[in-house]
Amino acid sequence: MSPTSETAQGGRRLVIVESPAKAKTIGGYLGPGYVVEASVGHIRDLPNGAAEVPDEYTGEVRRLGVDVEHDFQPVYVVNADKKAQVRKLKQLLAESDELFLATDEDREGEAIAWHLQEVLRPKVPVHRMVFHEITKDAIRAAVANPRELNQRMVDAQETRRILDRLYGYEVSPVLWKKVMPKLSAGRVQSVATRLVVERERERIAFRSAEYWDLTGTFATGRGGDASDPSTFTARLSAVDGRRIAQGRDFGPDGRLKSGSGQTLHLDEVNARALAAALADSAFAVRSVESKPYRRSPYAPFRTTTLQQEASRKLGFGAKATMQVAQKLYENGFITYMRTDSTTLSDTAVAAARAQVTQLYGADYLPEKPRTYAGKVKNAQEAHEAIRPSGDRFRTPAETGLTGDQFRLYELIWKRTVASQMKDATGNSVTVKIGGRASDGRDAEFSASGKTITFHGFMKAYVEGADDPNAELDDRERRLPQVAEGDALSAAEISVDGHATKPPARYTEASLVKELEEREIGRPSTYASIIGTILDRGYVFKKGTALVPSFLSFAVVNLLEKHFGRLVDYDFTARMEDDLDRIARGEAQSVPWLKRFYFGTQEGAGAGAASAAGNGDGDHLDGLKELVTDLGAIDAREISSFPVGNDIKLRVGKYGPYIERGEKDTEGYQKADIPDDLAPDELTVEYAEELLAKPSGDFELGADPVSGNQIVAKHGRYGPYVTEVLPEGTPKTGKNAVKPRTASLFKSMSLDTVTLADALKLMSLPRVVGVDAEGVEITAQNGRYGPYLKKGTDSRSLTSEDQIFDITLEEALAIYAQPKQRGRAAAKPPLKELGTDPVSGAPVVVKDGRFGPYVTDGETNATLRTGDSVEDITPERGYELLAEKRAKGPAKKKTAKKAPAKKAPAKKTAAAKKTAAKKTVAKKATAGAKKAPAAKKAAASGAED
Repeated sequence: MSPTSETAQGGRRLVIVESPAKAKTIGGYLGPGYVVEASVGHIRDLPNGAAEVPDEYTGEVRRLGVDVEHDFQPVYVVNADKKAQVRKLKQLLAESDELFLATDEDREGEAIAWHLQEVLRPKVPVHRMVFHEITKDAIRAAVANPRELNQRMVDAQETRRILDRLYGYEVSPVLWKKVMPKLSAGRVQSVATRLVVERERERIAFRSAEYWDLTGTFATGRGGDASDPSTFTARLSAVDGRRIAQGRDFGPDGRLKSGSGQTLHLDEVNARALAAALADSAFAVRSVESKPYRRSPYAPFRTTTLQQEASRKLGFGAKATMQVAQKLYENGFITYMRTDSTTLSDTAVAAARAQVTQLYGADYLPEKPRTYAGKVKNAQEAHEAIRPSGDRFRTPAETGLTGDQFRLYELIWKRTVASQMKDATGNSVTVKIGGRASDGRDAEFSASGKTITFHGFMKAYVEGADDPNAELDDRERRLPQVAEGDALSAAEISVDGHATKPPARYTEASLVKELEEREIGRPSTYASIIGTILDRGYVFKKGTALVPSFLSFAVVNLLEKHFGRLVDYDFTARMEDDLDRIARGEAQSVPWLKRFYFGTQEGAGAGAASAAGNGDGDHLDGLKELVTDLGAIDAREISSFPVGNDIKLRVGKYGPYIERGEKDTEGYQKADIPDDLAPDELTVEYAEELLAKPSGDFELGADPVSGNQIVAKHGRYGPYVTEVLPEGTPKTGKNAVKPRTASLFKSMSLDTVTLADALKLMSLPRVVGVDAEGVEITAQNGRYGPYLKKGTDSRSLTSEDQIFDITLEEALAIYAQPKQRGRAAAKPPLKELGTDPVSGAPVVVKDGRFGPYVTDGETNATLRTGDSVEDITPERGYELLAEKRAKGPAKKKTAKKAPAKKAPAKKTAAAKKTAAKKTVAKKATAGAKKAPAAKKAAASGAED
């Protein structure tokens, strides 16, 4: 369908996109006759809690927002913060002759377009306008060639949304009851959390193995140069024909793997003995094997490979990468950034090939354009790879971009151009060197080399690696030009000790790669999934590594034992297959949802499921039944983990702790766990150390005035002193009495605090005196340190001791000085990290009001849980700054005026409107109320 001739000649057209930035760019391309407005994301969704559900709905529908008894009809409400925007869109539509729904060309974008159509109810022609890049030509072509709304895509997206709601709203409450309130479960987030937890379990179970080998430095005896070095190193590979054990030969238990009988495991004593026996040996080249080397370019970026490379090369997290890419797309610099495709259009291929010739010469251009087959199963719709936009690529210098946007564009541009360049070619060489030790043993050393004779695409781009020690593709290792039989002398034989390392923790890049390889979830959602498990406290970062919290161990333990299939990797991947089949029209959504939620009905089995186009049904079990009977779940057992020496780790309501023995019995010990402790660092030795530290109540004596016992304790927020009130003292109600409590000064500790110290602390605030006007001045200790207070005027003190020592005269002198506005004198940095790759400014760690933070003088980013001043690396500092820049400046909150009270209006029954029944029937309403916090927590847990 194309715009009608009448409106094309002079009518008014309303174009709706998702974001204001996108609207601004597209509006500039379309010109007069078009009004481009943003929906600002989704305008309606399932309700966030029962309070948002219209009164006509009750029971399970009110709780879930989905009517599971009537074909899973969803109840949609207009988001409270979008009502004003919806009114604006309706007003603009009333003044328009045509409506173009120009949301993104993926399932989510199609669903947004459908919701807009349902809420706005246009009476003018409606067109679905799609494009994958925001350029003048692409936008005008999209206007001239619109299509119909793809209902199949809408139904597939709605099925996902309903599935995720059922999963989150049914499983999350189980976590609230059995682990901790306000937790969330999700179809993909729970599986992603399990992956991180399982990797940590492997690290905990890991036992390191020690192994030794030799490195020989050999000389050819002739002069050398860069192309023909005179010396080279080779590693011991075999002794008497037995291969020397390397790290790959050991299992996670620290022992040689089965089948390694012919492998020789050298210890330090034997390695040093062999080195001594080889000290005066003669060596010769035994073989030289040369093979041609060829490396082809990497495919253009899709969403996940962009996230991985931005993490490796730029230090961006997945979320920061997508935020920066979104800005580049909306401002017309790159094509759509959520794509599973590695395909380039003919226009893009021509643009890339033209730049290869222009920048590198015809020698680097292959005869035929390169094409790349997609590797992603069930790849989403007909998107292109992520590339520079337009039919001529702007070089990074031509864009005028700066900072993170420049760096990400440059990465995309290089990768795209390189994808149309020739292979890199060269030679790889393996040289074997042999010699006989003085004790008669035969030793063989091996050296590998690589030379690149034609760099090809590597002139433009070389892919990074997750392993910081991995060798990149463009690295050369030159060996001397030797032949079999050539004599060599050993300049040095060194002994090297090694230890196997536990499997590396996931980074954001490697977790994205793992999820994609397992075909779990949609690649376009991985950034938000990782963001969710970080925000929920299931995972925290140490450097770039993702570390699971002890809380996540308890959550995954419960899900594995009682909802095993819901976090099974194959089950989750097969669910994704089923959802994609629904999208292709090969399966029906309602029968599939029924089987997922209710399970196999009597008389219906795998055959019925298969007949309905929903697979064999073997992986679908009834969710409703799983969450109904929770009696078998022992909450204490779920959250308890053995450490050793009768010590157990428990995840409690206020955080993790360790204990030994039974509570309220003699010898019982308990200690809190540091918030940033990685689970694999909780060894038996460290647990014993924590238990040995002073904990519990330290009785300091009785208050001579009240007679109450004064005790010192170690609390979650640090050590403090308090009084023990007599039994029977009311603790609640209007007559409740609160015990006096005070935090210890930084100079105090539980070991040294005295009764006198405690009484002084609990006497605060101290009255210093009154000023000439009779206003009282007090000295007290607060969250941000010691200070004076006079009415509403507060002044900082330089030390805690001043609280008790400062005189009235000294206090008045402080108040006589003008109050310091803005920042105090700058404190020296706690640590210097180096030069930021974006701003070029030095990055330092500073101590701020809310704790330590990194800054380059322009951008500040607070250290996260798991980061410490001592351990933070430059790369982690740059990553935190990149994430902060990607978020943009914080929005300022503006106070809203309270609306004038109006006389209550008569209530009228709302007219009930029903939409035509789709594959998944839908109900819509614009009613929305504020949801309780607990239900909002559930709603957020209902996402992927």
